[in-house]
Amino acid sequence: MQDDVPVKTGLTTGEDGVTRCFWPGTLPEYVHYHDHEWGRPVTDDTRLFEKICLEGFQSGLSWLTILRKRENFREAFDGFDYHRIARYGEKDVERLLADAGIIRHRGKINSAINNANRAIELVKETGSLAAYFWTFEPPADERPKVVDYPTLVANPTSPTSIRLSKDLKKRGWSFVGPTTMYAHMQAMGLVNDHIEGCKCRQEIEKLRKGFKRPVPAS
Repeated sequence: MQDDVPVKTGLTTGEDGVTRCFWPGTLPEYVHYHDHEWGRPVTDDTRLFEKICLEGFQSGLSWLTILRKRENFREAFDGFDYHRIARYGEKDVERLLADAGIIRHRGKINSAINNANRAIELVKETGSLAAYFWTFEPPADERPKVVDYPTLVANPTSPTSIRLSKDLKKRGWSFVGPTTMYAHMQAMGLVNDHIEGCKCRQEIEKLRKGFKRPVPAS
């Protein structure tokens, strides 16, 4: 950051004259992700599973690193089809460990395979991953009255992300800590954490108001 304005407000204005959250900076791929993906409600099970996996691979790294490798990950992991990943064996693990296009970490690779099996179990129980995850949309009284930079910095987790993390761990999922789950909630639209003044905030609020929440199978 070139000055202290983003630190105070959490906002920057790009060369295109658009005011955004500070974190994508001016990097085109990051700006596109911010403008067209982050915070928009998602109900597609493949995307939800992909994001959980990628959040796990991000552990200890930056999201930009993962974003730049996302297409490589999709190719390496069969488009994050969790039914296919659940059948991966040691040969697949070795194949992935040899793939320079992804993060070559045995523990994270094994976690993705484990979580694919847990995803199948969860879908059998609830009907879809979306139906499960959207039951963890935070209640209004848990959300801040104003979404600003100090609030986000001070709250890398939430009571709901802690509950979600505990529930997934109880079900055998891995790399699903409270901070990781809050990042998942932010990205998949369970919360709108675009900062007040960001050009995306009101647009996403409208999307959320018209969004039909999935419900678990009875």
